[in-house]
Amino acid sequence: MDARLIAEQIPSLRRYARALTGDAWAADDLVQDTLERACGKWRLWRVGSDLRAWLFTVMHNIFASQRRRTPPAHSVVPLDDVAHELHGAVDSGRDVGSGLDLQRCLMQLPEEQRAVLLLVTLEDLSYAEVAKVLGIPAGTVMSRLSRARARLHELMDGAAVPSRPGLRRLK
Repeated sequence: MDARLIAEQIPSLRRYARALTGDAWAADDLVQDTLERACGKWRLWRVGSDLRAWLFTVMHNIFASQRRRTPPAHSVVPLDDVAHELHGAVDSGRDVGSGLDLQRCLMQLPEEQRAVLLLVTLEDLSYAEVAKVLGIPAGTVMSRLSRARARLHELMDGAAVPSRPGLRRLK
């Protein structure tokens, strides 16, 4: 395999990893793990097939494995400690920092919806390519994409109070 072919995919891999993890350091680690795995398993890539889709599949599988091994920490945080964040989250005057709002809202989507949304919108993959990358039927891709877009719209409009990982909302 020509190393230049893989090197050309690094910007896309970094962009997807950053959006998937929400953290620059974790994204860089994920890209490095992906490249190491791809180089070690390069014989599994079929010449003539879509290298980009294969690399995204490798990345998705690594990310999913990492998430299974290290479940999110559940912590109890007093409501007073997060009240200012909750009030700011539903504020409709969000012109400043709307990019941060988008990132925060993306990270609140379920992992499977976020992955589909990012691959279709950010990486411009077809439904068939996303289905192949994630190992799911194309109909499931369309369903998850629809739900992700609707939920993201709700979150960005402030219609729903965002949840923080590891926190439970008391009624």
